[in-house]
Amino acid sequence: MNPPTKCTWTRRTATWLLACALAGCAHEPAPVLQPAVNTQHIDETVRLAMAATGVKGLAVSVVDEGRVVFTKAYGVRNANGDPLLEDTVMYGASLTKAAFGYVVMQLVQEGKLGLDVPLANYLPQPLPSYSSPDTVRRYSAFAGLASDERWRRLTARMLLTHSSGFANFYFLEPDRQLRIHFEPGSRYAYSGDGLILLQFVLEQGLGLDVGAEMHRRLFAPNGMTRTSLMWRTDFRPNLADGFTQDGRPEPHDERSKVRASGSMDTSIADMGRLAASYVRGDGLGAAARAELTRSHLAITTRSQFPSFQPTLAPPPFPSLGAGLGVIAFQGPQGAGFFKGGHNDSTANMWVCIEAKKRCVVILSNDVRAEAAFPALVRTILGDTGLPWAWEYGDMKFWSPAR
Repeated sequence: MNPPTKCTWTRRTATWLLACALAGCAHEPAPVLQPAVNTQHIDETVRLAMAATGVKGLAVSVVDEGRVVFTKAYGVRNANGDPLLEDTVMYGASLTKAAFGYVVMQLVQEGKLGLDVPLANYLPQPLPSYSSPDTVRRYSAFAGLASDERWRRLTARMLLTHSSGFANFYFLEPDRQLRIHFEPGSRYAYSGDGLILLQFVLEQGLGLDVGAEMHRRLFAPNGMTRTSLMWRTDFRPNLADGFTQDGRPEPHDERSKVRASGSMDTSIADMGRLAASYVRGDGLGAAARAELTRSHLAITTRSQFPSFQPTLAPPPFPSLGAGLGVIAFQGPQGAGFFKGGHNDSTANMWVCIEAKKRCVVILSNDVRAEAAFPALVRTILGDTGLPWAWEYGDMKFWSPAR
């Protein structure tokens, strides 16, 4: 049985009531009190979506004016039918990138890292030389850069905006070596290895433990007790397995290494807290917070994948741009940003509208949930203008009958 919903009244309503009492207007009709979210509408839409798509489990958290106002889990967390709960540990996938970008911006604000300083300046030896047998295996791919001096121009901004020139991952290259496919900084092409390289620079160049930094700066201050970039054995009793496109159950991967590109385990309750902290800009000044989610680089492709598809002029989605670990866009409610997360048995989405610090986070342990994301986000946030066709290509989306 699902736990009761959580909602709060908006601060605007409370302010009106106080002002009315002080002004002696007790005899005037009071406004109709509206909850920050229509919980019944969310419940109805989620249940319709799950029935139509076959999704086994899905969880939602809503932020309004920078505060969590609703969190709820629906469905099951595994093939045994155990219920998905608000504190069930789920795979965060590429939502990790947005959280990592937040920490990187804190380091930039503190002067420990420069967004536009060549990362070569921070390393004690040339990047391609990190390929000895005693180096972690994924770093051996850096040897592929030895014949291309453009690696020396790579910066944190380029890596966070997916404009390094790398493929998504080195193992997609024929010889499993990193390659730079275009002039760094010139265009967007999704690359998880770009985030891995930035993690490497923080570890080898600045001497930081990225997992510990994420915990100290984000997870602990926000009470995210069910979140980690590495597997923890205490997750096991309340853990979500995944479900693939054909409904096949997939065991949760117990990740043994910190990967800034996507190793985060989390829960919907924790992700709601993180989204609220992020949209408020906790730990950042106004300028640094704005830097996270502004458009640094126009996106000119028809969809996000494949990474190296042709760029188009004019761009298919003119308002779309790369932020630092997120995607920025403009819509009818003004500026917004989003980040998705995906693997064969995971579907996640985080969307925020800047003007009223409103966000929705959706975590699902069933990849089929992606087809319902546009309808779910519209139910909660209204028309955002988010270009779903860029995020998901030619996917056929579910919509409730009108």
